[in-house]
Amino acid sequence: MTREILVADDHPLFREALRHALGRAVPDAAVIEADTVATLLDVAEQHPDAELLLLDLNMPGAQGFSALVQMRAHYPSLPVVIISANEDPVVIRRSIGHGAAGFVPKSSTVDQMVEALQAVLDGDTWIPESAEVEGTGLEPPEADVASRLASLTPQQFKVLTMLSSGLLNKQIAYELGVSEATVKAHMTAIMQKLGATNRTQAVVLSQRLALDQAGLAAMEPQADASNA
Repeated sequence: MTREILVADDHPLFREALRHALGRAVPDAAVIEADTVATLLDVAEQHPDAELLLLDLNMPGAQGFSALVQMRAHYPSLPVVIISANEDPVVIRRSIGHGAAGFVPKSSTVDQMVEALQAVLDGDTWIPESAEVEGTGLEPPEADVASRLASLTPQQFKVLTMLSSGLLNKQIAYELGVSEATVKAHMTAIMQKLGATNRTQAVVLSQRLALDQAGLAAMEPQADASNA
């Protein structure tokens, strides 16, 4: 039986490098690619038996760790390996804290990538030997935000990421092929689940899982007149 592997990265050349590593780690793998988080959510639904996800933290729609949180919430049996150019030990620690089974820097050799993929497929956790990571826990505020974002459905998460990109309701409706009324209904549900009182607050909350620690700082967004 063919083993399905999901690769989510917006750089074609690096996806090619990952396919090469996968060809050595899992010779019979069928690689399914995505270049945005929205596409990833679609292919994940279409391939529920996938055995592994390789996820770039900086791809369009990722919003820091939010895509990882979303995938772990809806596909808890799918191990996720983070592929990132950011080798900060804090980012590695937070990745594992949010449920990643491995972290592979983009500077890794093909041999290191193969080692990481084989380890995770065998049920282990893999991080670079050179990474000085102290613990894998999350601070309570970050864990709380992750829990709220995890409660969103994939469609609600798509709406939130598009909102965070600055799209208006009618633009989101067009992109998703739904009515504006449906988008407004999603926004109402999103704000309720996130504990936000307006659209701006919802976006700010999602940004608290940014890769830089500034995203965790307390913020007091102004009231948004364009409330859902």
